[in-house]
Amino acid sequence: MALLASWRFNYLFQVDVLNYFDNTLNMETLNATELLAALGHESRLAIFRLLVEAGPAGMNASAIGEQLALPPATLSFHLAHLSRVGLIRGQRESRFIRYSAEFAMMDELIAFLTQNCCQGKTCLPRTAECDTMEKRRSRISETTI
Repeated sequence: MALLASWRFNYLFQVDVLNYFDNTLNMETLNATELLAALGHESRLAIFRLLVEAGPAGMNASAIGEQLALPPATLSFHLAHLSRVGLIRGQRESRFIRYSAEFAMMDELIAFLTQNCCQGKTCLPRTAECDTMEKRRSRISETTI
């Protein structure tokens, strides 16, 4: 009886482990689909792009609503969705909430989308032309040396 119980435990444990790893391997893809689905709505994409332009300081919700001409209830719905998937973060400041883009999550999504692109060759000229922070830092360090 103990041998049967031991075998059953080992079998169930192996099945759980295999399911865990199967889900873990797909987690990156599942997460990317959630992020892309969130950005697939015109208003949410506009909110996210506005927050990316605002930088790490972000913007409060009322300024976002004014700039994009979104009613408060609609804006709140879209901000909650973007927060839930991890593309933006809200920080309470007294009675207001200041939202900012989660640049690390954006970077992960872009890296996922371009992973193994063109077998390592430069093939994205518009992306290469973007003035990234890394390029700015390298130019600053070159001019100060």
